[in-house]
Amino acid sequence: MTTPETSASRLHETSARRPPNSERSEKKSRLWVWLIVLFVIALSSYYLVQRNNQKGAAAKSAPRPAARATPVVTATAVRGSMGVYLNGLGLATAFNTVTVRSRVDGELIKVAFEEGQLVHAGDLIAKIDPRPYQVQLEQAEGLMARDQATLNNAKVDLKRYQVLMSQDAIPKQQLDTQMATVSQSEGAIKGDQAAIDSAKLQLVYCDIHSPITGRIGLRLVDQGNMVHATDTNGLAVITQLQPIAVIFNIAEDHLPAVTQKMRAGAKLPVEAWDHDMRKKLASGILLTIDNQVDQTTGTVRFKASFPNEDNSLFPNQFVNARLLLETKGNVMIVPAAAIQRSPDSMYVYVVKPDNTVEVRNVVSTLTEGDQAAIDSGLQPGDVVVIDGVDKLQPGSKVTLGKGSQGPKSAHPAGKSAGASKKG
Repeated sequence: MTTPETSASRLHETSARRPPNSERSEKKSRLWVWLIVLFVIALSSYYLVQRNNQKGAAAKSAPRPAARATPVVTATAVRGSMGVYLNGLGLATAFNTVTVRSRVDGELIKVAFEEGQLVHAGDLIAKIDPRPYQVQLEQAEGLMARDQATLNNAKVDLKRYQVLMSQDAIPKQQLDTQMATVSQSEGAIKGDQAAIDSAKLQLVYCDIHSPITGRIGLRLVDQGNMVHATDTNGLAVITQLQPIAVIFNIAEDHLPAVTQKMRAGAKLPVEAWDHDMRKKLASGILLTIDNQVDQTTGTVRFKASFPNEDNSLFPNQFVNARLLLETKGNVMIVPAAAIQRSPDSMYVYVVKPDNTVEVRNVVSTLTEGDQAAIDSGLQPGDVVVIDGVDKLQPGSKVTLGKGSQGPKSAHPAGKSAGASKKG
């Protein structure tokens, strides 16, 4: 029976008896295996390199796709007229503002207006109870009648005394006394007449009428209240709206140019715009200039008059005032958005007939709103880019977007593009 120890001893003896040539044969077999593996790796690498080179050459030889055109919005340079405006913040001010007050004391028995109503000069506004003043008038008229009777009697006596004096029947002193009595009665008559006139005037004051034509504000006193001539608030406030004034500030540097125009008799137009300069509210004429410069702001106050027929301006309303100083004609006009600025100059992108752009330097000394006047660098009909310039370079291909104006060759036959122009 063979035991494990016997098998191990036999295997050790067998390996000890193996010749040296067998070990060398095993080493050579392993070397050939590694050489074959390296050869396969090298052949695979060569194949991959050749394949990549062929793909690169094919990619280089393939035609490149055309550069993508940049969408832009354009406008056409045109010749026209452009106004030179002076802008300032203004405040609409009524030419006349009246606080309606009572000139007598009494009960307010009638309010004859509606809040916000347009009233005319002479219209009844309110009515005060006239009965106390009617009583005063009757009292004054009664005193007048009594004193008139006294005067008539004194005049009759004076005539008697004058006859008796001519006959030396009475002393001279008695005649003089009677003459003084007549004069005293005549003075009383004048006082009575003044009392009558005063009572009548108080009755007139009981009816309160509008002193001007304008728009009446909110009611300050309700019917039934007692009002007094010393009340500070009054009954209502009336402001004149037609015409209306606008007072605005302009920098003192522009004062000589404006005064020169006014001395020549020019009527300088003034426009009132809303706070964000989107809507023109009214048009008027410059009236006058203040007599001094505000040292804190370096500005001068100007006053303009507006007919305000549509009541578009209200007192104390803030507006943007634009004074038209002069109008320059036959100037090249483009949208202000077309002008780009560099540290050295101003330039625009001009679209050529082949729908590529070129950079052109320009000179502009006047910008008004969203338009700019070009002194040099453009010709009528030149198409300039006003939107999309941030993606452009000289020679870039462009496509004209909606609302653009461009060369005729840039549009299909039978179609034309137009851009809106703000005046």
